[in-house]
Amino acid sequence: MGVSEVSLGVRGKNGGGGVELLAMVDTGATDTVLPSYVLAEVGVEVEERRGFTLADRSRVELGVGEARLSLNGREWTCPVVFGMDEEQALLGATTLEIFNLMVDPVLGELVPRELRARQI
Repeated sequence: MGVSEVSLGVRGKNGGGGVELLAMVDTGATDTVLPSYVLAEVGVEVEERRGFTLADRSRVELGVGEARLSLNGREWTCPVVFGMDEEQALLGATTLEIFNLMVDPVLGELVPRELRARQI
């Protein structure tokens, strides 16, 4: 379910120039999906192809690679899916976990997720 749009920086995992785009936060999507042309522009390469089930239950095979994503002033290397729709950018749950963020459903904003640990 899309909650809000965020500004997302994207560049190749080895650095270099990047681009900034708006991505819809989609808590129902596991992976972050970005336009293929954007990923190619910043030097992200397909490292493997994986099968995905779309919302309409159809199956597709898409390329997956790694990119440096910038969000809320922080940057991490994250898996990204080469999207079929050249205009759509979705920020998925895996990226939210990597950045330790969650969606505040009342404000429609990304907020830090409280970390919990148990002594061993």
